[in-house]
Amino acid sequence: MASQLLLTDFTLPLKSLKLSHSGQRLKGRSIGSQKVSTTVAYYGLKTPPYNLDDLEPYMSKRALEVHWGVHHRDFVDNLNKQLGKSDILYGYTMDELVKATYNNGNPLPEFNNAAEVWNHDFFWESMQPGGGDMPNLGLLEQIEKDFGSFTNFRETFVEAALSLFGSGWVWLVCKSFL
Repeated sequence: MASQLLLTDFTLPLKSLKLSHSGQRLKGRSIGSQKVSTTVAYYGLKTPPYNLDDLEPYMSKRALEVHWGVHHRDFVDNLNKQLGKSDILYGYTMDELVKATYNNGNPLPEFNNAAEVWNHDFFWESMQPGGGDMPNLGLLEQIEKDFGSFTNFRETFVEAALSLFGSGWVWLVCKSFL
């Protein structure tokens, strides 16, 4: 099996995450004289796996409060509003929801919010207090193979991030194939 690391900016990452529900509500509809209830699931704002000040000095508590507590929350809330109007997208994991709303390159209105929720969840889970150590074992070997050195990778990654217009995401993706 061979692997290749790709540096790309995109809004549809390929790594799997778990479903995050904050609860559910019943939405009643009438069909003729009969009232039918359906369950609509809502996604919740995941709490980062560390205290909000644990990433200092790299990310301040205030920056995390605003980015996670305001911006990320807005994406979750907007997604839930959109999903409240759709019975078609009920029951999807977040991964499935992003893929389904991407709709083979013809994104549905829910796609942007679903993708932003996924990206933010992955972003918070990808960091840790005291993080930033060198990768090890197979990942470091693959980075060195594809970029020549970890230093070259880091420079390429930083340049890709700094060259984005506006907001966006830069991910290092490992594409494995037989």
